[in-house]
Amino acid sequence: MIFKPNPVYSFKFRRLCKKIALITTGSVIQGFGMAVFLFPHSIPSGGAAGLAVLLNYWFHLPMSIGLWLMNIMFLLSTVHYLGKVSAFGTIMVITITAVSVNIIDVYINSPFSNIWMDLLAGSIFLGSGIAVLLGQRVSNGGIGYVALAIYKFKKINPGKTLFWMNGCVFLITAYVIDWKIIIQAIICQWLSTRIVIWIYNPPFPRKNQIYKLELRKK
Repeated sequence: MIFKPNPVYSFKFRRLCKKIALITTGSVIQGFGMAVFLFPHSIPSGGAAGLAVLLNYWFHLPMSIGLWLMNIMFLLSTVHYLGKVSAFGTIMVITITAVSVNIIDVYINSPFSNIWMDLLAGSIFLGSGIAVLLGQRVSNGGIGYVALAIYKFKKINPGKTLFWMNGCVFLITAYVIDWKIIIQAIICQWLSTRIVIWIYNPPFPRKNQIYKLELRKK
C-alpha cells in the first residue's frame, strides 16, 4: 500500500512553514536594527523598549532580557481579553527579537560613528521588520496588545492609546537619561512608520498592479 499525502494538509503545512519563516525574518530584522543602531544610543523603538532602556540604566539589566520581560508582561496582562491563539505569534516575535538583540549586540557593531546615521539606519531596519510582521498579522510587541484590549472594552482608538503610552515612556526615559532621547524616539517612530507605509503603498506601481489596470481598461 502506497501512502499518498493529503494535498490539503500538505498545503497547510507549507503555508505554516512559510509563516514561521517570515515571522522569524521580521523579528530578526527589527532585532538587528535595535541592537546595532538604536540601543547603543539608548534610543527606544517603542514603549516596551523604553522601559528596557530604563531597566538597563538603573539595574544594568541586559537590553535583550529587559525587552523580553516588558513585552511579556504587557502581553500576559491582556491575553485573556484577546485570545491565546493570536498571542502565540506575538510571543514568538518577542522571543526571537530578544534573542536576536542578545546575539547581534555581541558580534556586530554599527559601521557609522554618527548618532543620526544610526538613527536613520535603525529606523529603516525597524520599519522593515515591522512591515514583515504585520504582513503575517502578528504584533511586533506586547504593548500593542494593551492598546487593542483597551479598544475592545472602551472603544478608544488603539493608535491614540499607543501614542500616549509610548509618549509617557519616552518622556520618562528622556527625563532620566537625556532629553535628546525623546526627539530621537519620535523621529524613530515617524521614520519606521513611514517605512511600513512605503512598503505597503509604494510610490511606484508594481507589475501586477499595472497588469490589472490594463485588464480593466479592456
